[in-house]
Amino acid sequence: MPRVVAVAASGGRDSTALLHATTRQARALGIEVIALHVHHGLMPDADAWLDRVRRQARQWGAGFAAERLQGRPARGDSVEAWARKERYAALARQARDAGCGVVLLAQHRRDQAETFLIQALRGGGAAGLAAMPRVVRREGIFWARPWLGASREAIDAYLRRYRLRAADDPSNADRRFARGRLRSLWPAWTHAFPDAETTLARAAQRAAEDAALIAEAAAADLAALAAEGRALPVKPWLHLSAARRVAVLRLWLATVLTAAAPETLVRRLMDELPKLHRARWPAGQRDLVLHRGWLAAAAAAPRRVSGSRPVAH
Repeated sequence: MPRVVAVAASGGRDSTALLHATTRQARALGIEVIALHVHHGLMPDADAWLDRVRRQARQWGAGFAAERLQGRPARGDSVEAWARKERYAALARQARDAGCGVVLLAQHRRDQAETFLIQALRGGGAAGLAAMPRVVRREGIFWARPWLGASREAIDAYLRRYRLRAADDPSNADRRFARGRLRSLWPAWTHAFPDAETTLARAAQRAAEDAALIAEAAAADLAALAAEGRALPVKPWLHLSAARRVAVLRLWLATVLTAAAPETLVRRLMDELPKLHRARWPAGQRDLVLHRGWLAAAAAAPRRVSGSRPVAH
């Protein structure tokens, strides 16, 4: 059993309830709780939210740590994606500084259903449709979502029972963001499909099981190809079924590229690799080079005007 458990606390309704519930349960077990807060600097009330979480932690007997993000999303970048990436990085730093290997997150069943829909609308595969895992280990830290199966109504009932006050983040309903637009549709959606939240969360669970099976099979296939170093042997790869080829290719690309491979690149490789003997494909900060039957990642060549087609020989 861990001696220290952290709670990612924004000051909003869900994390306020989770921080309160965790401190109540941990006290009897002799576990120390620490509230971790990330100040994004994006909202006018951000200072007030930080102060709110600090007071809550003190009142409920928890420790407190906070970090103010210094950067800003680059022009054209998604504010949502930037904030999510930087928030998790900051939470990981705080957890390590506190000697804590477990961080609790307050996402609930509706959050899971929303994530499934957003991923579906973006054309996500099984890994994307799996949405948020209940427990996952990254960089030596366990990230756990104990309320992933709980309804929003149950959390609201908890807040009322203990008369807990929480902040309301206006960005949650901001229609400039994908999640805000989706949330504006929930009343009509659940009126037409009353069980939508439950069934979508269940679909995310099934997608997670499918994604795990695909990853396991792809890892076994990649190992069986006996690649030299980090290169992919194309001829034996072509002997696999199309479904197994694409799964192996995605896994291999994830190991050799510095960023996730876009689906357009995956599809081009699936189509063009069987037809070419020598070629080069631009792939972000690196190139993919086909030579003598092997596909390997290499330093990027100087880009020409387009850079959109492989150089075939």
